[in-house]
Amino acid sequence: MNAMKKNWIVLWIVLCVFAGVLQAQERTLTGKVTAAANGRPLANVSVSVKGKTTHTQTDVDGKYSIVVSMKGAILVFNLKGFGSQEVSVGTTATLNISLSLENTLSQQQPRSNGLGAIATDEKMDFKHKSYAPPAGIVQKDWQEPQWNTEEYDAIHENIFHGAVQNPLSTFSIDVDAASYSNMRRFIQNGQRPPVDVVRIEEMINYFDYNYKQPGGEDPFAVYTEISNAPWNEKHKLVHIGLQGKIIPIDNLPASNLVFLIDVSGSMEAPNKLPLLKSSFKMLVQQLRAQDRVSIVVYAGAAGMVLSPTSGADKQTIIDALNNLEAGGSTAGGAGIQLAYSIAKQNFRQGGNNRVILATDGDFNVGESSNAGMERLIEQKRNDGIFLTVLGFGMGNYKDSKMETLADKGNGNYAHIDTILEAQKVLVNEFGGTMFTIAKDVKIQVEFNPAKVKAYRLIGYENRILKSEDFNNDKKDAGELGSGHTVTALYEIIPQGVESEFYKIDELKYQKTKISSDTPASRELMTIKLRYKNPDGDVSKLIVHPLIDGNTPLSRTTDDFRWSAAVASFGMLLRESEFVKGYSYEQALQLAQAARGNDKNGYQLEFINLVKSMGLLASR
Repeated sequence: MNAMKKNWIVLWIVLCVFAGVLQAQERTLTGKVTAAANGRPLANVSVSVKGKTTHTQTDVDGKYSIVVSMKGAILVFNLKGFGSQEVSVGTTATLNISLSLENTLSQQQPRSNGLGAIATDEKMDFKHKSYAPPAGIVQKDWQEPQWNTEEYDAIHENIFHGAVQNPLSTFSIDVDAASYSNMRRFIQNGQRPPVDVVRIEEMINYFDYNYKQPGGEDPFAVYTEISNAPWNEKHKLVHIGLQGKIIPIDNLPASNLVFLIDVSGSMEAPNKLPLLKSSFKMLVQQLRAQDRVSIVVYAGAAGMVLSPTSGADKQTIIDALNNLEAGGSTAGGAGIQLAYSIAKQNFRQGGNNRVILATDGDFNVGESSNAGMERLIEQKRNDGIFLTVLGFGMGNYKDSKMETLADKGNGNYAHIDTILEAQKVLVNEFGGTMFTIAKDVKIQVEFNPAKVKAYRLIGYENRILKSEDFNNDKKDAGELGSGHTVTALYEIIPQGVESEFYKIDELKYQKTKISSDTPASRELMTIKLRYKNPDGDVSKLIVHPLIDGNTPLSRTTDDFRWSAAVASFGMLLRESEFVKGYSYEQALQLAQAARGNDKNGYQLEFINLVKSMGLLASR
């Protein structure tokens, strides 16, 4: 009996030890936290093990991972506005839970914590309007962004200026078109675009115009036209068009391209990194053997995933793109530093040296402020390296940051919301997007005060320059790509016309006299342009006077009337005071009558947007 008793005691001790070992063993538990009200993922939920210091938080997709004991653990989930919930883990490897709103929920709109997630020091309102995925980017299990943390710079619409007091108007050209596709995304989702989404010059310049190719030594030609403003018959509308010289792809200089790709956690949605990959594959197909591509990615840190590779080796480049996955924070500043460093190391004298940044703009590690990014990119542009910015996604989209980067980095900026937009920007307009033929292009207009009482530039609010900047070759301005067109419109109040939009008292202490020979001039205005060659530092001057031939609107070109239709639609979206009494129906009729050879269907799409907006406005 004593031996048997001893054996039982030994067995009991072994079992106790084994149980203790099991208790001491640990495992990794994963799961997802969603809102009970609608199934959307909850970010920044505190997840901790009860009675221990082990703690983590859910990411932007509501996912978490935490180390727990093999059995007996209790997890505590806590999010302000949702209260606290304790859940026994058991032996499961995955634990998904739903949290319910507290009854004390306030109706405040949450704010971003800068990590693509939601700050937890405010209550959250799940009735807040969210965005639907755009047409053509529908994929299974994709969750809409919870909150709108998109950022846009405020735009203060240009007003009328007196030609006597302010005879000069100076601005930088703008070939960007991001505002158009962003505006389109809102309307196609059944929403009115916020006014600061709408940059009218980018809407106008989204379209190509039928300007003739330049025949002289300059890389672009200038065309002008004038007639009555469709939205105000008492006013005149001046149309200024620039046509860049088309350089055949085979004749374009060899490229040194660096793809700088954001692979942070905020890029996981199907309309971000997956669409980005598909877009860049289309771009790769346009490359030649003499072109070289490097790929830099950034999330919590930055790194090179593809050393310089010939455009002939397309599969290697595509394989590198296919291997990219999203996750982590967003060290955009470090990515930019590395991309420019690689571009400089592989610089091709006389070639096309360019960084192509693809991101949603949600930088949050290291340098990330707009001002800081502006200073960073200004330092880099002096190395002869150009910049293309491609924006992807919605919800946390940082338009203001990406526009700043493109403007200050000798670059251009497009928003890619569908694969069709990617084809437009990277295939149909490949030369214009990727190859600069003239940089620092500025326009200065001098108005004849004997014929012009007042004028205003339509759009280009964030491209206005000082008068003295026109002759200052150190002042940065916009770039023009191969085959690009740029169009600008001025609305003019002729002398002798009374207008509610320009009323100014006579000066008491001084008088401004018009030169005696000014009234004899037939010129309405003189347009001056300055530009530099892509590798040049000294600008060249072009002078182009304009005479009003009193052409009625019905006899103007389709280009004139189309640009006027797009401008009027933009002003309606911005709720401009200058189109009071004008309607979406009138803008629609003007556009329909001006539609030309629309082989890609861009004009038809615009006409349908005007129709859709008219229906939205009538509700």
